[in-house]
Amino acid sequence: MSSIAPVNNPTQPHEPPTGPATGLIRSWKAPIALGVFTLLSFILLVVIGRDGVSTMRLSTASDLIQLPDVELPARATGVVITVLILAITLLATWLVYQHRKVSIWLVSLFAFLALLGFLVWASAGATIPIPGLLFGSISLAVPLIFGALGGVISERVGVVNIAIEGQLLAGAFTSALVASVTQQPILGLLAAMVAGMLVSFVLAAFAIKYFVDQVIVGVVLNVLVIGFTGFLYSQLLAPNAALLNQPPKFERINIPFLSEIPIIGPVLFRQTLIVYLMYIAVFVVYFAIFHTKWGLRLRAVGEHPQAADTVGINVARTRFLNVSLAGAIVGLGGAYFTLGSVGAFGKEMTAGAGFIALAAVIFGRWDPIRATLAALLFGFASNLQSVLSIIGSPVPSEFMLMLPYLVTIFAVAGLVGKSRGPAASGKPYIKS
Repeated sequence: MSSIAPVNNPTQPHEPPTGPATGLIRSWKAPIALGVFTLLSFILLVVIGRDGVSTMRLSTASDLIQLPDVELPARATGVVITVLILAITLLATWLVYQHRKVSIWLVSLFAFLALLGFLVWASAGATIPIPGLLFGSISLAVPLIFGALGGVISERVGVVNIAIEGQLLAGAFTSALVASVTQQPILGLLAAMVAGMLVSFVLAAFAIKYFVDQVIVGVVLNVLVIGFTGFLYSQLLAPNAALLNQPPKFERINIPFLSEIPIIGPVLFRQTLIVYLMYIAVFVVYFAIFHTKWGLRLRAVGEHPQAADTVGINVARTRFLNVSLAGAIVGLGGAYFTLGSVGAFGKEMTAGAGFIALAAVIFGRWDPIRATLAALLFGFASNLQSVLSIIGSPVPSEFMLMLPYLVTIFAVAGLVGKSRGPAASGKPYIKS
């Protein structure tokens, strides 16, 4: 009796193989990184651990609900945290060995515990005001977030925006000048958007119409804006500071009920108008890019402009309009320097914030939410060095000044590694 071999039915799904996966590529990057930080934490928190009690102040004097201070013994806390992060490192190693992905939440928990251990060690015998630390972090991150949002839009549509620094500086200068003359901060805010848009207009014209290398155009624009605003500051603003460089700042607006929530209330809901606009901008940009027809066209142009052209999308116009929109958003971030934070324009006051915002775009993998979180991380690192310097931390001041930039380098090179941006980003489209 002949036997007929069974024929596979292509309409029926195959059973997934059971047992350990074979032939898969393991990435030991996460376990190695966690292992290095675990070793550093062991040396810092255990080997050279400090005695004393670290006090975490959770409330401000004006809070309706007062939370008690949290006191943590520095040496004992360091030992416990070292054990916990060692356990997370071993778990990550086991997951990779089993060809499984290390969850971002596991890495986030590791980062939180390591940061807590460092704070307890650095503040032994002192008090850290947690609301003040977080509030300052938000304040420093605001221009970075606006810059990152503009960078995400530009690169998603296919134009590398190296000129974020120049757009921030142009927005800061213009908002200070217009708000000082008119004594209307709203007009200064609008002027900052126009200034950022004009800088991006030049970038778009050279990059899209004349096919000039986008990175070169961005670098030249940064140098141009730095020189131009510096010249005008020396020749115009400084001699007439009372008239031209004393803009009225936005007042803080307390959101009823929300501003009284412990810890997050004072940090998030006792802010100025620009910060509330930032909250809205993050949501709107994310929703528009991933859930609207505009966002679909934008991403299509940034990924495959030739295919977008064949279905009737005007690639040049789409890029031009969106790069200009990105410049207006970045200009809002520049206005925060003069209308929400410092209160007057200063020479090169952005101090490289545009390049950190560009790093946040890459770190956030060209996603508005992730880029915002990356910008918050950089803002936290910048404010942490100020807080630790005030409380007399044993960490050398030179290292603390380096901290924001070290975090930036580590985040982009160590955490992101290889990441694929929009396929057509930086590539001019010549219609055939």
